[in-house]
Amino acid sequence: MAVPETDLARIRRFCDEQVPPEMRDQVRVEHRVRGRTVTIVEHRPPWNPALGPEWTDTPQARMKYDEQTNGWTLYWFDRNSRAYLYDLLEPNQPIERLLAEYDDDPTCIFKG
Repeated sequence: MAVPETDLARIRRFCDEQVPPEMRDQVRVEHRVRGRTVTIVEHRPPWNPALGPEWTDTPQARMKYDEQTNGWTLYWFDRNSRAYLYDLLEPNQPIERLLAEYDDDPTCIFKG
C-alpha cells in the first residue's frame, strides 16, 4: 500500500500555503514522494547567476508512513542532508500532527 491520497493532498496543500504566491520566484516549498516516504523540500533560485539557472534544494523534513498503524513518523535533516528521527514527537501520529510540528518548529530544527 502506498501513502494515502488524502494525506498526500493535505501535504500538498500545506506546502502550497507555506509561501505566498508573490514570493514564489524567491522560494518554494514542495514535497517529494518515494514509496511510503514524503520529504518536504525548500527550493531557492541561484544566488549567483554565473552558477547557472538551477535552483538549489534543501530537505526540511521527512515523514514516513506505516501502513500497519496508519500513522506517520517525523524526521529532521542535519547540514549534510542526513535524516534523523525527531524524538520530540511520538511515532505513528496522524499527518496533521506532523505538519503542525513542522510548522511550529519549536526547536528551529526544520526551518532554521
